[in-house]
Amino acid sequence: MDRCGSGTAYRHGKTYEECKQLAEDFTAQLKPKIDENGKLMWSSLLETVNHDELVYKLTLKYLRRDGYDIGNRDNPEIKKL
Repeated sequence: MDRCGSGTAYRHGKTYEECKQLAEDFTAQLKPKIDENGKLMWSSLLETVNHDELVYKLTLKYLRRDGYDIGNRDNPEIKKL
């Protein structure tokens, strides 16, 4: 039986560790944009990460970790707290 692990290939052949690094990179790119504009819609984030669901979710996780309100389904926008 196959096992999932950090070396398992995800979408586009990337490992989980590579996806985490991509998400960290996107987080660093998006912070100044959010601070400048006051908010970022989830749809814009999804386009930024090229519709890669794992990187999208990790980016939201890292933005929340760094003090951003990531919203909810009723208010799908990311803002600085």
